[in-house]
Amino acid sequence: MCGIVGYVGARDAAPILLDGLQRLEYRGYDSAGVAIVTRDRAIEIRKCEGKLQRLRDALDGRAPHGHLGLGHTRWATHGVPNDTNAHPHTDCAGRLAVVHNGIVENFAELRDELLARGHAFASETDTEVIAHLVEEELKGNEGNDGNAGDLVGAVARALKRVRGSFGVGVLDATNPGLLIGARHFSPLVVGIGAGENFIASDIPALLPHTRRVLLIEDGEIAALTPETTRLFTLDGKPMERAPLDVTWDAQAAEKQGFPHFFLKEINEQPSALANALRGRVDARGAHLAELDTLDLARVERVVLLACGSSYHAGLIGKRVVEEWVRVPAETLIASEFRYAAPVLDERTLAILITQSGETADTIASRLLAQAAGAQTLALTNVVGSSITRGATTTAYLHVGPEIGVVASKTFSAQVLLLELLALDWARRRGTLDATRVAELARQIMRVPDLVQAALGTDQTMQRLAEKIWTRKSCFFFGRGFGYPTALEGALKLKEISYLHAEGYPAGELKHGPIAMLDPEMTVVALATQSATLDKVVSNIQEVRARRAPVIALATEGDANIARYADEVVYLPHAAEELTPLVAAAPLQLLAYYVALKRGCDVDQPRNLAKSVTVE
Repeated sequence: MCGIVGYVGARDAAPILLDGLQRLEYRGYDSAGVAIVTRDRAIEIRKCEGKLQRLRDALDGRAPHGHLGLGHTRWATHGVPNDTNAHPHTDCAGRLAVVHNGIVENFAELRDELLARGHAFASETDTEVIAHLVEEELKGNEGNDGNAGDLVGAVARALKRVRGSFGVGVLDATNPGLLIGARHFSPLVVGIGAGENFIASDIPALLPHTRRVLLIEDGEIAALTPETTRLFTLDGKPMERAPLDVTWDAQAAEKQGFPHFFLKEINEQPSALANALRGRVDARGAHLAELDTLDLARVERVVLLACGSSYHAGLIGKRVVEEWVRVPAETLIASEFRYAAPVLDERTLAILITQSGETADTIASRLLAQAAGAQTLALTNVVGSSITRGATTTAYLHVGPEIGVVASKTFSAQVLLLELLALDWARRRGTLDATRVAELARQIMRVPDLVQAALGTDQTMQRLAEKIWTRKSCFFFGRGFGYPTALEGALKLKEISYLHAEGYPAGELKHGPIAMLDPEMTVVALATQSATLDKVVSNIQEVRARRAPVIALATEGDANIARYADEVVYLPHAAEELTPLVAAAPLQLLAYYVALKRGCDVDQPRNLAKSVTVE
């Protein structure tokens, strides 16, 4: 959520900030702004409610010039989206500019204290208190020369008073060669250039300028000049850390001829899944080096913790862990888990699933699991992200950047990696014999080709979108591996088309949902080959008896299904455990084309953010 870009160097800051903010649009936002320290040591701020283009138009030919600046895209928490509440925010004197991702949980008491001290507030945001807190801390240093150390110390002391989460950028008109960044539970990285340096809330904003990235850890502050990057704890202790080299380039985050990132990333799934498999599976079985770090012998229970699409992947992971490894497994929504009283101990393995590695609830769940002595395995796509720090081990998806706000290739890769994990663990544990392990491994190696074949349904899904885009609602159901697939299909439709949709276990149809069925309710049935296919067919007949039209996703060669469904989408034959991977792409395509028909912003759905970094 939200995006931060900061620059200090010899170039004009405004174009760099705007380009960086554009590359972070996928994170979700409702306003945008920039602050630039001009050559006469004044801060000029421009900010607008709405899309970044409004800010571009406002700056066209009128952008302030300077070599130090901050940019921000805001996703509203405190205060409605408008020009005033947009970031950056300043102190009373207009000396400081602050941008902030996260939530200041104690902002009300801090605001009351600052008002009592005579501070005037211009906005309704929690962020503005940070600017005034830094202003207060600088007042104690009015007699000195205003050097960099004073600003770093003032920011650190101010942030130590803040409860909650923050990724913060700060600049000071009296220090035109210094840029400050700090983080606590909200992502922030430093980009190291030649004679220039950057901060950003995510790596894509930095890629046109550098591939050398320095990760800021929780409770740390970065002080950047054009020539230096220094890290400190909020207590002032200097820190040393080697930068990382980003292995993917800016072109990987471009649309490459596709009209939307989401459609590009749907179509990237065969190559992305091939990358996820590389070096991890052969004809004899799966081989995940990440499992070597764990003491699997003491694991008696698995909890899979995630949110959104990652939760749906976790439901599939639960099934394969229990079926193949024969260890009890439970998939839990991280936002519920963190406030529950879970039974955890050293015999538990917590698998933490988050595409960004920055999901606040999943990170909090990791801390809870670790405090109870559980081993932790993080599944993420982002190297060096917060979830990886402190986890016992991390398995990366290796699918490249996903810019569309809603998950496509990262969901598929999470499912694939969980199945690889379970297969390798079953091999090590001896719960599957060598013949069965080899058979499943060969099936898994075919997944990229199977998904490529499933993408051949594109024209069919376009045609079906024409039929359902005006419906009042859609209902998705399945059994076994089809149930979490139905949940994911319904979520995709809701997320990008705003058409109401719901996923349900098919066996629960008569326990309530059947009351909703009528000719205006389209039902999408996951009816691929499985041990429960006959049961699903019976459920389809129940739906048809209520005159609701049915779209069935079925396996090639199943001529029987056409007798019961109004429309059949045929998918390539796959092992039952792999059907979610084969069905995901067609369901994503259906959501995409319905969204287009409804005139929705596919890559930046309203109210959504790519990374949910606050509660």
